Amino acid sequence: MLCYVLLLLAPHGLLCTTHMAAISPQDPVLSIGSSVTATCTLSPGVTLQASSLFWTLNGARVPSSCYSVLSPRTLSVSLQNLRGSRQQSGDNLMCHGADGHILAGSCLYVGTPPEKPVNLTCWSRNAKDLSCKWSPGGRGETHIRTKYTLKYKLRWYEREEECGNYRTGKQRYSCYIPRNPALFTPYEIWVEAANQLGSAVSDITTLDILDVVTTDPPGSVQVSRVGDLDDQLTVRWASPPELKDILFQAKYQIRYRLEDSSDWKIVDDIGNQTSCRLAGLYPGAVYFVQVRCRPVGIYGSRKPGIWSDWSHPTAASTPNNERLYTASCDSKPSDQNTTLRKELKQFFGWVRKHAYGCSGMSIKLYDQWRVWLQKSHKTGNQILSDDNS
Repeated sequence: MLCYVLLLLAPHGLLCTTHMAAISPQDPVLSIGSSVTATCTLSPGVTLQASSLFWTLNGARVPSSCYSVLSPRTLSVSLQNLRGSRQQSGDNLMCHGADGHILAGSCLYVGTPPEKPVNLTCWSRNAKDLSCKWSPGGRGETHIRTKYTLKYKLRWYEREEECGNYRTGKQRYSCYIPRNPALFTPYEIWVEAANQLGSAVSDITTLDILDVVTTDPPGSVQVSRVGDLDDQLTVRWASPPELKDILFQAKYQIRYRLEDSSDWKIVDDIGNQTSCRLAGLYPGAVYFVQVRCRPVGIYGSRKPGIWSDWSHPTAASTPNNERLYTASCDSKPSDQNTTLRKELKQFFGWVRKHAYGCSGMSIKLYDQWRVWLQKSHKTGNQILSDDNS
């Protein structure tokens, strides 16, 4: 008769062994789906009978149908189709006396061999260190303790080194190398995974430190209004101070969104300037703005570095000015004026849609249009005032 056992999560430290009995095998390592038969043999001098003993697995009593009395002093238990261990410290298999006292214990380590780690990526903050992260291969979970080792060496050098500062997260692993990396010699980096059922090695990643440099986010981000213009905001920021130690230019990027929206709009055409005007915004609205940067041309490198994290969000609001959109110059416009206003409305809509970037041409075009529009309204209002006098 097959015996299927539900593995329950047991607290750490439950395993407690005595000299009253011995379990064999002791702490076996098994593959998921396999079976095991364990025996509990009473020590000499113990006045108990094997027929009075019972087994528990992670605190749950194993059905007696799984037992076999092999001798007056030996009781076996057969477990079939084992599932993965619910804790990396192993599943606790206990042999008990009739009164429930623990006579002996063993741990079952049930899992799978590791698959080769994947998604190995690395970055260097300000070209002064090196960090790498990766993911376990396949489904990731091996159910038993698996050791990951990040190794690296300079290309054309035989000596390999091992990273020693590891961090683990949910299906993510990382390691930090704090010392100054070599800047002009490529690195070869890989990850080795091993447990008691097998081992695996990731693909080798070759990289140049200058190609994976990132920086801290830009600081002192300020967002302010542009006079009384109700659809524009000016963004200013400071370059990360660490950039002064590295010979490179920075490329910046801005993203912004409305207060009640989760959709970010990205402005890409900023270059290395540290200010930008956002146009085509909604009047009387609150916007959140963030800035990030990436190094370009470090020590003559042709490849750009890695984008920094976004700066902390900075909020600002545009003025609430509806005059430009509600003012009327003539209560009974002619057909010609109606056509002109329709054309102007279409052009104004096009400008609002396209003049949102930070390029000089778009801002200049937009400013000229706004000045002309304001002047036309002032002229129209003056004519309307003269006619009524």
